[in-house]
Amino acid sequence: MGCFNSKPSDAGTIRRRPGNIGEVAVFIPGLRVPESLELSHPLSDGLPRQLTERLSALRSRIVVMAAHEALSVTRPRKRTFTQHGGSTSADLLQALEEYLPVLLGLVKEGSNFEDKIQFSWMNQEDDAEETALPSSWYEVLSVLHMMAMLRLSQANSLLLPKTSLEGYHAKVSEDNKRASVEIFLKASGFLECAIQHVLPRISPENRKGLPVDLSEGVLKAICMQALGQAIDVQLGLAIDSPKATLAVKRRLACEMVKCWQQAHESMADLPLIDSWGEKHRLFVKWKYIEAKAAAYYYHGLILDEGNTEKSHRMAVAALQSAEELLKESRDVAEAFHAAPPVSRSPPLCGSMKYLHDKIQKDSSCKVRINKDLYSNNSIHEAVPALPDFAVALKPEEYRLPAVTVEAANG
Repeated sequence: MGCFNSKPSDAGTIRRRPGNIGEVAVFIPGLRVPESLELSHPLSDGLPRQLTERLSALRSRIVVMAAHEALSVTRPRKRTFTQHGGSTSADLLQALEEYLPVLLGLVKEGSNFEDKIQFSWMNQEDDAEETALPSSWYEVLSVLHMMAMLRLSQANSLLLPKTSLEGYHAKVSEDNKRASVEIFLKASGFLECAIQHVLPRISPENRKGLPVDLSEGVLKAICMQALGQAIDVQLGLAIDSPKATLAVKRRLACEMVKCWQQAHESMADLPLIDSWGEKHRLFVKWKYIEAKAAAYYYHGLILDEGNTEKSHRMAVAALQSAEELLKESRDVAEAFHAAPPVSRSPPLCGSMKYLHDKIQKDSSCKVRINKDLYSNNSIHEAVPALPDFAVALKPEEYRLPAVTVEAANG
């Protein structure tokens, strides 16, 4: 991708390339980190000194905090906490939220500062080590992207199974599952705001210089990934609920397929590099295939409730497809975990633990029953199409904050 300022020779010091990122429930393609810059000189002729110092102090704080957080994003089991008990990611999110209203003062109507500063960030998925652009909207876009990545990192920590104090097998609590859904919706809300309200504000020339990390395709893919993983958690909760019907579970599984399909298509033609980029692509492919396995499984169970030979044969075709897709997803999962930086899958839990246990068993059972019922086994049904359901879950709406009083007066 194009880049106005890149330093490929500094690869060893600018971008962090961990050899092993441990267990992964939610994939985060690294964390883009801002580079230090001197804000006082470019702004000194137009903005009040107090505002200039405020903007510089806020960004400098973020630079330091982000460098530390980039390590814990790739080491979720070793997340650090502040002296008051809060996580560093929560503190960084708060710092970013305090920075945005001041930053937006550079792009408010009538401002002449939108293109006066060259903001620089280290990339993760682009072939350029860093991207520096003379655009305050690029800085806003980078901030929203970081806020989304931090939320996904929090969700990953919540969804890694933990052994109880009593020493029972590792599991994810229901409270953590429900909290992760809210976090996924916040992350997708940041990205939706970035796509709809920030990207269009960046000039065509500067958009050509955006790294692939901030391309519309990657932003859409991560947004749909967040929704897909939220629905996956909902499906797991439905599986655990005796009140949830097969129809409800099938709908959730089909909605999940739609999210992962959109994520997969958004990344199809992007020039992602090895390491984070290729690993990201494999993660989306894995979850897309896994979601289809779940959808065909529940579709097959519902078809099997029919009273005709055709419906039973369609059920078998759907269940056999689910079994084949599950096997394929395991192969892609292995490729994902083997791709650098290497990772490993946490103990199965939630919807996938149930489905890995049930799909092969139920498929074999239905095939055997239908062989006993129908003598003409030479007729094979084509795999039935999945129902088309609109995705009910939506990103949590995020609106850019109002400009601070100091910035507005500047």
